[in-house]
Amino acid sequence: MAFDMSQSTRCVTIPNQMKVCKDVGYSEMRLPNFLGHTNLEAEVVPRSEDWRPLLQTGCHPQAQVFLCSLIAPVCLDTFIRPCRSLCVAVRDSCAPVLACQGQPWPEALDCDRFPAQEDMCLSPYSKSSHSAKDLPKPACQNCPSVEESPAMKTVLDAFCLHDFAVTAKIHRRRLPLGGPEFEVEGRVEFIRQGPLLPYDTRHLLQQWLLINLQCANILVRPGRSQLYVLTGFVQNDGTLALTRLFPWHKKDINMAVATRKWKHHRCLMD
Repeated sequence: MAFDMSQSTRCVTIPNQMKVCKDVGYSEMRLPNFLGHTNLEAEVVPRSEDWRPLLQTGCHPQAQVFLCSLIAPVCLDTFIRPCRSLCVAVRDSCAPVLACQGQPWPEALDCDRFPAQEDMCLSPYSKSSHSAKDLPKPACQNCPSVEESPAMKTVLDAFCLHDFAVTAKIHRRRLPLGGPEFEVEGRVEFIRQGPLLPYDTRHLLQQWLLINLQCANILVRPGRSQLYVLTGFVQNDGTLALTRLFPWHKKDINMAVATRKWKHHRCLMD
């Protein structure tokens, strides 16, 4: 670590503008932190913001706890670092998300640098329930095709050929200012539900947008919203992949007719 455990430290209040760690469960942090940052305004706050996009993907339920234990370590009588097992758990879930965006897992977060003994460090929570493990997760993938003004048969064929088809309105903030840049507005409507779960699908699609940022960037302009019909598969490894996307504009009569006809449509493969 860039941090020397023998050096003197001081306790400071976690500033309001440090949104990443503001609700982490304590109000004071040590400086220097475990990444060697000594200046709150010039180093700690800006560097903490670098992690916001990753945390917004929900790549691991303890990613915030892990990162804040390094960026804004709790001010106690003793130094509390994350355990190696916590680092490994977060890395194994979040490193693929960084890789999807063309970034490596940071060298400063090399898990071998953290203590293996779990008596005086932050350890991972107990294993999650089976139901949470069974939920689909967003895939890191090549961008799906986006097809403008498709013929009605094209849309019906897409409904037949894919596991699911849904309508969702995608919004892109002009200036994120703390919130995620992309979000799914309102309800997700099912055309073909397939293996998707009603209570999880909106969150799942939003995670897909935040993980596949390069794809999301071409779907909607900053400050705008766009309604889409999204079709795709839940793959054998449990990940959701989008394959064909259809923007639904008000003038697209074929889209409206296709979604109405689908209720009575019989796929040849059925």
